[in-house]
Amino acid sequence: MPVLLPSAARWGYLLRLEATTLTLLPRRGVGEDEGFIQLEPTLVIDGGEKFGLNAGAPVRLRMWGGGEGAGLVRKEDWDSLSDWGQLVRALKLGADTSPVALWVGAMEGFHLVSGHLVQRYSNRTNPDYHPAGALLTGTLGPLYMEAFSSDVLGARLMGGELELDVQHVLFGRPKQPGRYTLSLSAIHDWGRGEVKSAEVTLAHLDATAVVLVQRKGRRALEMHVFAGWGGRPGAGGAWGAVAGVGADAVTPTLDLRLRLEARRQHGGFRQGYFGADYELARLQAAGTSGLPLAQASFPEGYSVYAEAMVAWDAVLLGEVLQRHLHLSMGAEAFSWGRVDVDGRLAVQLLHRNLEVAVKGLAVGMRQPWARYLASGEVRWRFWGGRLYALGQGGTLLYPTAEGPLRPGAFASLGMGVDNGR
Repeated sequence: MPVLLPSAARWGYLLRLEATTLTLLPRRGVGEDEGFIQLEPTLVIDGGEKFGLNAGAPVRLRMWGGGEGAGLVRKEDWDSLSDWGQLVRALKLGADTSPVALWVGAMEGFHLVSGHLVQRYSNRTNPDYHPAGALLTGTLGPLYMEAFSSDVLGARLMGGELELDVQHVLFGRPKQPGRYTLSLSAIHDWGRGEVKSAEVTLAHLDATAVVLVQRKGRRALEMHVFAGWGGRPGAGGAWGAVAGVGADAVTPTLDLRLRLEARRQHGGFRQGYFGADYELARLQAAGTSGLPLAQASFPEGYSVYAEAMVAWDAVLLGEVLQRHLHLSMGAEAFSWGRVDVDGRLAVQLLHRNLEVAVKGLAVGMRQPWARYLASGEVRWRFWGGRLYALGQGGTLLYPTAEGPLRPGAFASLGMGVDNGR
């Protein structure tokens, strides 16, 4: 979960240390169990609107298991250059309103502007791959740009989206920028990183119009409509179309975003190709073929996609990163019977002393080859909030040299201490 820092301080910091016992368990009788003592130091520096750093990584010291020759430290966590990216959870340089801004760290539920290529993407779904991604944003006149890399230390997903403010070009700088936009995005996966996979390139063109804007004090409501078309360069007949509506509402205690889309897939192309399951699907797509996503067939048809993101706090949203409630959920239902769902929920209870977070991913529901992942975390603070107990657990899927993903699970229990209160 994000940390809570004093909002009144210009420069704030947080020091944290967690010590837990961690057990990695095989599922379906595959592999053997392993046990670890996990130490996780954290340093957070809050430099205000234009600078922030969250650094630290778990170190797992072996207690049992791992087979003959297993070292003291779990080698899979540090056996590639990309794994050293986990030392940076988040680094922010520049504000949202800055002409240029940079963000580096772990990607969880990441969207690239329109979200029609990179949608709810997580770069650490593979439990043995811990890269740091990067997002560079820039504004120049009527142009807005986002460029990203899923792994700054490896050749993986790279691309960006360029957005043009049409009203600005035709009539000069508008009072409300971004009302009418055209955007072009392109993404390429170099297929390297921890495990090699096939290269793939996708591109998408979008048009958006904001049809309703209401602002009153610190409250705002916007509604927009959009349409787009995308394809897979070099792959004849691989294309897709999308149209939909969205709404954003903001109050001092609520941030709400809703989205509803109708989609068409043809020739193997689909919107949200780089999604929550991608880091596993690029090695083995959900289904009976056992093939990587770039080679697996995808039925032609239609789908309906819905997404909701809600942040609510009983006091005030402000700069507080933790909320009483944070919900993010996306679901897509296909005309041929498949349903995909990805969701995350975090709540704070009992004067913020109890924190509960759960997340789940289901790919191919209503199909015999469905893929499921789920995890949860509980933190209970006491002794004035400085000391807390925590428990975590969930399911995992590990890539193997033979190809199929190996199912596993994890459970941990321990204590932590920080100066966050």
